[in-house]
Amino acid sequence: MKSVSKQICVLLISSAAVFTGCTKKPMRPDPNSTVLGPTGGGGGAVTPEAVPTNPDAAGLQQRDGNFDESGQDRKSLEAQAVLFDFDAYSIKASERSKLQAAKDYLDKNSQVRLLLEGHCDWRGTAEYNLSLGDRRANSAKKYLVSLGVSADKLDTLSKGNEEAKKNADKDTMAHDRRVDLVVTKPGAAMGMPASGPAAAAASPAP
Repeated sequence: MKSVSKQICVLLISSAAVFTGCTKKPMRPDPNSTVLGPTGGGGGAVTPEAVPTNPDAAGLQQRDGNFDESGQDRKSLEAQAVLFDFDAYSIKASERSKLQAAKDYLDKNSQVRLLLEGHCDWRGTAEYNLSLGDRRANSAKKYLVSLGVSADKLDTLSKGNEEAKKNADKDTMAHDRRVDLVVTKPGAAMGMPASGPAAAAASPAP
């Protein structure tokens, strides 16, 4: 009996030692020696600035931000619209820097095309203004080609006086005599010329 009692006592002492070891709290590491530092671990918040990001990811999300459903971007080169004198289609010296800016843009964005959209003020017939708008668009195209832009990346379209304000003041008419520089995706649909007799008079630009 004494031998059995001894064995039971030994087992109880061993079990107590095991349980005592299990309940012992582990040593907490020094925060300064951890990866996250003093703010990591128990409740310290990681700020957005501390999280590494891929700078290219944001660029990919914004790449098509200016394109509409038809694949046209009218904002990127909106400020570079080329203005013309009354009943004229030659590129004025004061406007050539705008076409240089368009060329630089195309050099940096080789995946896009450029639509040169000719406009006129309200004076004159619709048929005449469609023809004049076409000549203005093609003058801009020829100048861009002279700067080194491939003609295959350029499209032309005349809208004549379709968007011009009738009986407009001098400043408005000056703005209406222009070529808009519209960035387009490959295969994007071009805007349609004026309907009716003016559309019948329009012909594809060379």
